[in-house]
Amino acid sequence: MRVMVEYACGLDIHKDSIVGCVLTPTTKEIRTFGTMTHDLLNLLDWIKGHHCTDVAMESAGVYWKPVYNVLECVNLNLLVVNAQHIKAVPGRKTDVKDAEWIADLLRHGLLKSSFIPSRDQRELRELVRYRRSLIEERTREVNRLQKVLEGANIKLGSVASSVVGVSSRMMIEAMISGETDPAKLAQLALGRLKEKKDQLEYALTGIIGHHQQLMWELQLKHLDFLDEQIERLDEEVAKRLSPSEEDIKRIMTIPGIGRRSAEHLIAEIGTNMDRFPSAEHIASWAGMTPGHNESAGKKKSAKTRKGNKYLRSTLIEVGHAIGRKKKEPNFLTSKYHRIASRRGKNRAAVAVGHAILKIIYHLLKKKETYQDLGADYFDKRREETLVRRAIKKLKTLGYDVDLKPSA
Repeated sequence: MRVMVEYACGLDIHKDSIVGCVLTPTTKEIRTFGTMTHDLLNLLDWIKGHHCTDVAMESAGVYWKPVYNVLECVNLNLLVVNAQHIKAVPGRKTDVKDAEWIADLLRHGLLKSSFIPSRDQRELRELVRYRRSLIEERTREVNRLQKVLEGANIKLGSVASSVVGVSSRMMIEAMISGETDPAKLAQLALGRLKEKKDQLEYALTGIIGHHQQLMWELQLKHLDFLDEQIERLDEEVAKRLSPSEEDIKRIMTIPGIGRRSAEHLIAEIGTNMDRFPSAEHIASWAGMTPGHNESAGKKKSAKTRKGNKYLRSTLIEVGHAIGRKKKEPNFLTSKYHRIASRRGKNRAAVAVGHAILKIIYHLLKKKETYQDLGADYFDKRREETLVRRAIKKLKTLGYDVDLKPSA
């Protein structure tokens, strides 16, 4: 097989050790290093000492990141490769053989690198992903609060839209202080909730124990702490994304996408679309396209493949949000309901997320704003078919049909 890289290095990375294999036209050398920064600098000197131009490593959990941080500082062609793409023949597997196999594949040009963004974008990704984790944790804490309320026979969630809204929180704080009179608790309602005072009195009649008061107090403090941390992350993310403000506003012109969703999408894919050959390519990278599984002329399961799980989850979340926008019909809501009626809501959300990602690609590529095609786009495309089917259905019911175009 033709040799594409004369001086190649393959790294088999683990938590506490790295096995490296250097292949040159005349030699093959294998060494083991630690994973501390001092050890990684020795690894770098060893690679440079053999004049290696290309280095490949598996994307093993988060253990490749320290190695990448050190090696990206020098002029090397670094490849971080999906472990599933470089599996060797099973049997007699060792760390040394894995390093040799990676180096051999690299030397013959058989490895395809994963997309590794710049350091600035990687830092932004970590901030945005951590913020998402805190938001999810806040939702879990609200659910725990709701469970404790139910355990005390307090049915506040059946009357108020949120158990952590301003009115609901004042009522919970009053119960923590020892107030148990439902009439007095209901008087704390604000805004539109005042119209439900009678329902609130019934809902706030419960059996409250001391341990439940303690849990409510701790849960509210935890929610306040999470809100504070999320706000700090919002400020840091906004500061780092200030140069991309126009692109964020451009993405927010798509129905169903808010500020945080736009920030998350920018953090995952960046603003430079030149790295993706086409909209279909970025959709495949994100894991938003059907897979191909065909054998002997038969098509088998075509479920979507694994991709960027953070980007995928955000797109599907936006897809579901668009499906709930019944009062604001548009092209995407029409697409969602058309597919949901045949394939279900989950597949519809994936299909809409796929369409949104392709739209974002073109918006960032051409620096344009979103132009909606209209909720009747699909009906207009097959207008003749719909008319023909409607006429046929009416005739089978015994009606004579004479169509005249409206003014």
